[in-house]
Amino acid sequence: MKKQGFLPALTSVIIISIVIIGAISFVTYDIRLLGPVFMALGFIPWIPIKISGRMIRSTGADVVFGAMDTGILAVAALIGASFAGVLGAIVGGAVGDSITDGLAGLFEGRVAEYLRRHGIEEARTPLSSSMGKMSGCLIGAGITLTFAWSILRMGI
Repeated sequence: MKKQGFLPALTSVIIISIVIIGAISFVTYDIRLLGPVFMALGFIPWIPIKISGRMIRSTGADVVFGAMDTGILAVAALIGASFAGVLGAIVGGAVGDSITDGLAGLFEGRVAEYLRRHGIEEARTPLSSSMGKMSGCLIGAGITLTFAWSILRMGI
């Protein structure tokens, strides 16, 4: 259990955050790459989960929460930005975050029930919860950005 405590989780969050910031800084102005890069980065938090001895699927509820939360939040920010630029993106993101936390919590709880019903250990630890949510957020944002900029051809 020590491998899943607060200090290993904090260390993992810091290291992965540095990797994310570095990777995104290289593709920030190529909007067609941002979505796929976000999605690819979403798998990096799985490394500490595996190292800690947990199964990835045991963090499924956290991954679903993160994907729903940030995926829909990105939609709200994009809509806000299209109406009022940077201020609209901030307001859209803030309002969207409060709404998506509630929606994502519904799905997180549902997935947690499913995992327990199927005998999959899903008890939250600092590492599993933080890495699962981080993974889901990156994947959810990546899907939204890929859809918005590659399929819908939205501009910035």
